[in-house]
Amino acid sequence: MTAVPARGRGATALSAAPGGGSGAGGPGPVRADDPWRAAAAVLLGNWTGSSTVPSRTLYPHQWSWDSAFVAIGLRHLSPRRAQRELEMLLGAQWGDGRIPHIVFNPAVPHAAYFPGPDFWRSAGSGGAGSSAGTGTGAGARAGAPAHTQTSGLVQPPVHALAALLVHRADPAASARRGFLARVYPRLLAWHRYLTEDRDLGGGGLAAIVHPWESGMDNSPCWDGPLARIEPAPAASFHRADLDHGDPADRPTDLDYGRYVRLAADYRDAGYADAGVRHGFAVEDPCVNALLIASEEAMAEIAAELAAAGPAPAAAPGAHRERAARLTEALVARLWDAGAGIFRCRDLRTDRPVEEYSVAGLTPLLASGLPPAVAGALRNTLAGEHFRVGELPLVASYDLKGRAFDRTRYWRGPAWFNTAWLLERGLRRHGADGTADALRRAVLTGAAASGFAEYVDPLTGTGRGARDFSWTAALALDLAARDAAWPAARGAWPAAGPR
Repeated sequence: MTAVPARGRGATALSAAPGGGSGAGGPGPVRADDPWRAAAAVLLGNWTGSSTVPSRTLYPHQWSWDSAFVAIGLRHLSPRRAQRELEMLLGAQWGDGRIPHIVFNPAVPHAAYFPGPDFWRSAGSGGAGSSAGTGTGAGARAGAPAHTQTSGLVQPPVHALAALLVHRADPAASARRGFLARVYPRLLAWHRYLTEDRDLGGGGLAAIVHPWESGMDNSPCWDGPLARIEPAPAASFHRADLDHGDPADRPTDLDYGRYVRLAADYRDAGYADAGVRHGFAVEDPCVNALLIASEEAMAEIAAELAAAGPAPAAAPGAHRERAARLTEALVARLWDAGAGIFRCRDLRTDRPVEEYSVAGLTPLLASGLPPAVAGALRNTLAGEHFRVGELPLVASYDLKGRAFDRTRYWRGPAWFNTAWLLERGLRRHGADGTADALRRAVLTGAAASGFAEYVDPLTGTGRGARDFSWTAALALDLAARDAAWPAARGAWPAAGPR
């Protein structure tokens, strides 16, 4: 794949309109003093024709929770393209209901990213550069699609929330296309997979079987559970991420070797969940908080569908009840009242992981969280471990922690997607003042960093990839609340993509 020049900063000219056209139909040149047009340019520059890559260099395929966040931002520019973003991802869903964390673009050389299709072998081997699976791959028993190469892992379930927000951007157009009616059964299967197949601890929560499934790949929360894993030999794989990223920002070779070993073991077991002794099995508060938020969104989707026609497969009340049960289990199993934060639970030892992570703050998304728990989370967010309001954003890991590293991937840097989640959760529990401050910090930091993948939590300096899709998308989503936004959006062609 030929890298597309980075767009969205400085005086770069933008030639592509949201509908895929160019020239006079486009929104005109991008100016340094017009950051939200620049954010839109990032999303246009990372669009492949069917979905959006997180980064043209470091992440050249479609990622699961990235696309959900991208759709949330894209809905303000083109609801139709936002729908398509989610539809393309859901089109790669497995028969058992899982949504894979990577959907591989067959136009990208296999060596451009590791682990690539040749590693996962989800659909069988179709030869280098081919996505034509044989249906006899490692994922065959779990129902991997036969003609689309994917990974076999999953990522946090933001998708139903994204689908609801995308629908609300243009309900009439969504209804004409039958968007909710088409995605609802797939989202239902996805949630069933998480609540049933992935309830590895038997306590009613979904478990992850690899750090990558948390979305917070390199968190110090995984150090203890990973220490049991024998790493794959360094000579057995090539880290393509180091071809594009600063090694000081990326996971260490030792950690990466353990990631590869875990993924290979899961693949070799046919991506089975039940009846397998997983080397890594953890209940993560962020994964389950997003599952709760998405179940609440599913209730609203089911209500929309019921009002429009035949009753959906599950009544709105069933989704609300499931969200309530998940919330009760989350508090019962992962809440640490003494620390004022939700902990990860290592299912191999059945003990909490005693670290302060931003993941432990995201249960603010759950509307049914007990008020005392929500209040304690707000206090923790403002306290010495995270210092919200004092620092530019929210660190991904404890500022006072043993493993804090302000530049290394998920071991301290602040991320824009977790800030977006916390801003939403704070509003849900009445902390509008803190939410307003966090929103301003996202809008300022995203533009100033060149829409960086993440930033130094102490200075706000951009780290990782630039022109990062979810940073641009979520900044657009927060910017869209301004009264001036409709005028800015009006500079774009009304038709959107076809």
